[in-house]
Amino acid sequence: MSLLYKPDWKDVKQHYLAWWAHEAIGRCGMAVYAPRDNSLVLEPPQQPENPVDCWVDLDYVTARNRYTHERTYYGGEALPHWSGGYAGQNSLATYLGCPITLDRETGWIDPILFGDDWDVTRLKIDRDGYWWKYNTALLERSVIEAQGKSLPVIGAFGGPGDTLAWLRGTQQLLLDVALEPERVLAAEHYLMDLWIEVYEYTYRIVHATAEGSTGWFGLWSPGKFYASQCDFSYMISPTMFAKLFIPVIERQTNYLDDTVYHVDGICAFAHVPALLELPRLQALQILPGAGKPSPLHYLDTLRLVQSKGRNLHITIPPEEVEEALGLLSARGLFIETWCSSETQAKDLLRNAEKWSRDRG
Repeated sequence: MSLLYKPDWKDVKQHYLAWWAHEAIGRCGMAVYAPRDNSLVLEPPQQPENPVDCWVDLDYVTARNRYTHERTYYGGEALPHWSGGYAGQNSLATYLGCPITLDRETGWIDPILFGDDWDVTRLKIDRDGYWWKYNTALLERSVIEAQGKSLPVIGAFGGPGDTLAWLRGTQQLLLDVALEPERVLAAEHYLMDLWIEVYEYTYRIVHATAEGSTGWFGLWSPGKFYASQCDFSYMISPTMFAKLFIPVIERQTNYLDDTVYHVDGICAFAHVPALLELPRLQALQILPGAGKPSPLHYLDTLRLVQSKGRNLHITIPPEEVEEALGLLSARGLFIETWCSSETQAKDLLRNAEKWSRDRG
């Protein structure tokens, strides 16, 4: 009932259950990360000479997870995740045959469907392929290493919309949505079928140790959880998004037990009204993007989410938490932040209890 790196895991699970149900828990949900006091003195693991091995060398990945967990304080609803990192190597696109180039920080996926010949239904998940076998080995290692200590993640294999952008290339898909919208929608539905196949396989491996599921997005659910997204939507109109991508996102929310939608970038905020029409979408993350003002700068969007009775996730620095709790209802609100010390993190959590107000 507790984890080595999250001793209050039993209580935190109850907080998550209440948050998903949009119930008040005394303060807003908060994931507060900070350097851990009195952590073991560990040297960071030496990176492999080959950049690809930074992602595929399971001994290095294990050492990296241990180093992070030993040195991090996980306050409030913050969770110690055991993962292989998110460079795109374990995406639906790579399972379908897209080549990926990895460096030490990220990855680039190249398209495989060109010109007019882009029938996605001829693509199948290659269970004999390198990346599928690697992901299986990674998940099996994560279950062993996380047992009693942390939570194995289900992964980051992307959504159907972004997968189609990888398969076709973003520029080509922009032409496709304008010239062949019905073909795009049909491809989306087929990719959703494959997405569910991948999720089912992955969930079966990790759910017992995770006591449910968690993923690249740091929330936890006792059932099937994933953060839905379509970053490609940043470049299209609300009308086009509602027609071509919302139907498949709704299928995803109907399949999952708990879903947050990752609204990434200010141009994607235009899609919030359509997302709020999805009856089973419990939460939206409002993320302005790198170089943009704080989420609190977009108060109308934040309050729109809350006015519809949906949960709201924002990431802000600790000095903005009091302001956020003065402007927004604590009910259904989840704040993610990073503090400079464990003492600051604990003080912030105590103060958040005083600042939180249930405004419905």
